[in-house]
Amino acid sequence: MHLILSAPENRPFLEQELLRALPTSVLEPLGDSMLALKAPGSWSEIRTAVGLTVFARQWLPEARSFPVPSIRAAAETLVTELIGCLPEGAPWRLQVEPRFGVADAGRHRCELIRDSVIEQLRKRRRSLLKGLDAVPKAALGDPNRACPLFQPEESLVQLLLTSLEVGFLSILPAPGPFTSMGCVSPFPLGEVPVAVDKAAPSRAFAKLAESERRMGRAIVAGETCVDLGAAPGSWTYQPVQRGARVIAVDRSPLRDDLMRSPRVTFHQGDAFRFVPETPVDWLLCDVIAAPERSIGLVLEWVRERRCRYFVVTIKFKGQEDYAQLDVLKREMPRWVESFQLLHLCANKNEACVFGTVGDGPLKNAGGGSSSLANFL
Repeated sequence: MHLILSAPENRPFLEQELLRALPTSVLEPLGDSMLALKAPGSWSEIRTAVGLTVFARQWLPEARSFPVPSIRAAAETLVTELIGCLPEGAPWRLQVEPRFGVADAGRHRCELIRDSVIEQLRKRRRSLLKGLDAVPKAALGDPNRACPLFQPEESLVQLLLTSLEVGFLSILPAPGPFTSMGCVSPFPLGEVPVAVDKAAPSRAFAKLAESERRMGRAIVAGETCVDLGAAPGSWTYQPVQRGARVIAVDRSPLRDDLMRSPRVTFHQGDAFRFVPETPVDWLLCDVIAAPERSIGLVLEWVRERRCRYFVVTIKFKGQEDYAQLDVLKREMPRWVESFQLLHLCANKNEACVFGTVGDGPLKNAGGGSSSLANFL
């Protein structure tokens, strides 16, 4: 059985996605934010289907019920399992998280289990302890830092408590987490702390910050970004703060301080008609538009290789628009090195697609239509 987590309000949409991708699968709701998936087919087929779900936050592959009669007993049982399946000295991550009650119910119990696991490893297998959490926990919890993604030699252990006495355990040995990035998140529960910056023009900047963290790559000084539909400037503000250059395109001006910035070149006009003279490092787009227009735009940019990296918001008018995302699922693999299409923690009625076009030679920027019809 595979366990898949979502935000509570998105579980019905996740169920629809999975049934479209894996029509012979059996799905069982567990609470308001979890689905148990039983599906025939190869590991690769299941991984691909889960990896293309927009509304999945985290995947616990091959999850099984795990009793928690007491903190010490749970830790002892878990350590015994780890000794039998994890290579000594190799890096691994341990995520012990609650999924019951409200707010932080169960958080303290999870922390005590984790501490007890560490204590048991000190007594029984110090060589395993050396590889635990090579990535500092602070790096995962700090919204201002790019998240270190899984490495090929890294394993992932997830213990999810669904009550005080029982949970689910998933152990994914290396290179499973590395080859499953996009469906197995390095963030506990797949949740990224929402960035806060009161100096930003609006809260929309949090979507860009979260996308960067999930990519494991941040905009840096010296890079050039195109921000389409830039006003009032939240997606321009963040790159400028880091020393990047931004070509901002909108019919309306940005906030005054951004308009005066020497790092910002403002083009007043239609975001969907703008084509850079030369390829740029980043395409950024949080424009308010019909989903088919934004989908067509990002597909045109990556097809023409006008950028190396991209973060684009797809905004919905209603739930009936969600199925249009299947176009991105089908077309993106043809044109990019890697991508994710997710409903972010910072998203409302929208989703973000972000990823890497690749490091090969980029085409000269040129004309073309961003009509979705070109990709159907």
